Amino acid sequence: MNIKQQAHFDSLYQQHLSNLTLQGKRPATIDAYSRALRRISAYFDCPPDTLTTQDLKQYFEALIKSHSWSTVKLDRNGLQFFYRYTIEKQWEWLNIVKPPQVKRLPDMLTPSQINLLLNNTHQYRYQVFFFTLYSMGLRLGEGLGLTVHDIDSAGMQVHIRDGKGGKDRLIPLSTPLLNALRNYWKTHRHPTLLFPGLGNGRNSPMDRGGIQKALKQVLRDCRIHKHISPHSLRHCFATHLLEQGLDLRSLQHLLGHASLNTTARYTQLTPLKQKDTIVALNLLSSKLEIDWRSK
Repeated sequence: MNIKQQAHFDSLYQQHLSNLTLQGKRPATIDAYSRALRRISAYFDCPPDTLTTQDLKQYFEALIKSHSWSTVKLDRNGLQFFYRYTIEKQWEWLNIVKPPQVKRLPDMLTPSQINLLLNNTHQYRYQVFFFTLYSMGLRLGEGLGLTVHDIDSAGMQVHIRDGKGGKDRLIPLSTPLLNALRNYWKTHRHPTLLFPGLGNGRNSPMDRGGIQKALKQVLRDCRIHKHISPHSLRHCFATHLLEQGLDLRSLQHLLGHASLNTTARYTQLTPLKQKDTIVALNLLSSKLEIDWRSK
């Protein structure tokens, strides 16, 4: 882009960011929708308000070949927002971009494989972090965001803040997890964070990339050949609790799902019974025989 075009793009981009903020979009959504605008502008090397329907078709044909359908969908939604709220223009080609409806079941670990994974995690901080994700069914960001003040040892519950959709929830705290968190905190004694980074990153949560890399290494060491990520521990949490008899409504609350239909997907992986939530949670973590690393 020449200087004039760049100035015009910068103005549109700031308007786009402002509109996203005014609409109350979450930070992750703002990041994805703004990235969509930068990506298509870089592809054509021109401001996005000058693009034709044919340009949009060409762009998405190329994007489908180089990116996942989830990225295609985000770019489509981001550009739709831009057209509607920033340049107040109808995007007639929108309905042609339709990602296929794919419903895949995630790879799962058995309780014995979870036990194997935890006992072969040689770095103590990752061992406790993986145990925390599994024992409470947390998303990666929720686990990293845990603070000392979120742990209510008197009430035996944990306050999960700013979850998906900006929603908070309270989760029962099992005794084995409380003991693990207490012992781990004593190794760093950070005044706020439960899982702080190292060195200069001490006042920020642990690095996401380091967590994912550590998990992949443990899976290799255990010779577990499945597509497992930190989020998979949340899937395992849900499935194993259902196997123990926890009801769907209780599981919905633990996972923070807005819709019971989302939670019900786990019934495809396990039979459903009834059981008390806190008993099931304690049983979940008590069954593990973990050889904790030296502090």
